[in-house]
Amino acid sequence: MTMKTRDSLLKLFTFSFFMTMGIVVTFFPLYFDYKGYTKIQIGLLYAIGPLIGIATNLLWGYLSDRFQTVKKIMIILIAGQLVTALLVFTAGWFSLLYICLAMFFFFQQPVNSLNDSQLMLSIRTSGKSYASFRIWGSIGFAVSAGGFGMLLRYYGTGLTPMLCLLTISCSLIIVFLLKDARQSGKKMEFGGMINIIRSRRFIWFLLLVIIMSVSHRFNDGFLALYMRQLGASDSLIGYAWMTSALSEIPVFFFLSKQGHRFKELPLLAFAGVMYAVRFLIMGSIHNPSWVIGIQLMHSLTFGIFLFTANRYISQIIPDEYRSSGQAIFAVAWSSVAGLISGTLGGWIFDSSGGSTVYYIAACLSIVSAIGFLGTHLFQNDDSLPARQRS
Repeated sequence: MTMKTRDSLLKLFTFSFFMTMGIVVTFFPLYFDYKGYTKIQIGLLYAIGPLIGIATNLLWGYLSDRFQTVKKIMIILIAGQLVTALLVFTAGWFSLLYICLAMFFFFQQPVNSLNDSQLMLSIRTSGKSYASFRIWGSIGFAVSAGGFGMLLRYYGTGLTPMLCLLTISCSLIIVFLLKDARQSGKKMEFGGMINIIRSRRFIWFLLLVIIMSVSHRFNDGFLALYMRQLGASDSLIGYAWMTSALSEIPVFFFLSKQGHRFKELPLLAFAGVMYAVRFLIMGSIHNPSWVIGIQLMHSLTFGIFLFTANRYISQIIPDEYRSSGQAIFAVAWSSVAGLISGTLGGWIFDSSGGSTVYYIAACLSIVSAIGFLGTHLFQNDDSLPARQRS
């Protein structure tokens, strides 16, 4: 397999996987709303994914590092998604749906961090930038949110299961064609991973990531329901998600070229301030069409956060612990934050409305921004890991 073919397949897989993620994030809440579940029930359904993800991200990340394979793990995960998605869409009552969705998230949650792991390992040898691959995820998410939103507008929310099964099937076909990114290399030692995660500085960084991510996950979990509350159609909700995904692309390109000129922690503090501004505006609007413009700020919030936090993590985690390191990061920003935002956000939304959810998200964003900036100002350069000082 030539390097060009390998890179093309990685981009195609990233595109396909993020199409599925676009359905899960954008249209699953609307589908469950269409099926008649309450906001609290939908919040509980979304909370189970992050709860499962805490264990499953670490499990599959460890297995990938232990057996030095990404491809074989991904095949298991995508195949598991396909089977459990069928169970989710045929579940007849809430308790059964809860169990089936937990099984689905067991296989779905780790794929993002493992895909990041294989991209990071790939660019080590190819010299390409992470952004040149990750933008295909943004494009895939945008195509899913915008294109599928139009389909659902004309054919109804009941089409969601068919679209989800289609994108998962495409991902499964592509993953069989990928070259394994971990066929050889230094074997991991479990003790080394323990030394990394018990670093107080590393734990503090993850805590700040969780605070910022809770505010982000409020938006992920409840944007569609908030827009529906304001009177938006499925297609308008899809356009809003498409706008946010496309807005990431120029920021990824800029940071891949110029990001080295900026220190990570001040950049993350800037993202926190932008999150606060974004969510304060979101909480005060009354016309759902305004959301499309506000979603452009996704580039200055999540776009900066994701790229910068991944760069920071890559500097302090050795390659032999790459999948485990990405898994721990995913547990922090996705699983733990998603668990908190799903349970707390559902209760707040049901009792006080969507605006209150966004105002609380803005407050959390400011707290994280202060934390990142304070850490940058008061940390001792001698405390930085050797990999970061170099």
